[in-house]
Amino acid sequence: MSLSSDRATTEPLAALVAVFAVTLGVSLYAGVVDEAFGTLDDERNIATPTADAVEQRLSSAGVVRPEEVNSALDAVPANYHGNATITSTTGERWSSGQKPPKSADTETRTVNVRVGAGAVRRGTLTVRVWR
Repeated sequence: MSLSSDRATTEPLAALVAVFAVTLGVSLYAGVVDEAFGTLDDERNIATPTADAVEQRLSSAGVVRPEEVNSALDAVPANYHGNATITSTTGERWSSGQKPPKSADTETRTVNVRVGAGAVRRGTLTVRVWR
């Protein structure tokens, strides 16, 4: 029996592969953690999800009802102020909420607007949100 058979040895290539695998795993983990926590800052645009909620409250069968614009602002998150404006291609305009500052987060999207009984026109929904 030789002395070397009593000792544990590792092939150099297997050791290098193991070090590479551990390094790759730690790098991937750090990247995922950084990406997950990087979205928690205060610089995110709050207007996009608020506009989704406002449009959902205003719409019925894909058509925005301008007479509901006042109650749609209930979708603005707590501790924020909001303004919703609907403008149709016929030139009509409906708005609700306070006058927004220039720094407000803004989301604008194209919607179908009910402008009268049985009359639907294209228009825009603009939602502004600020603290």
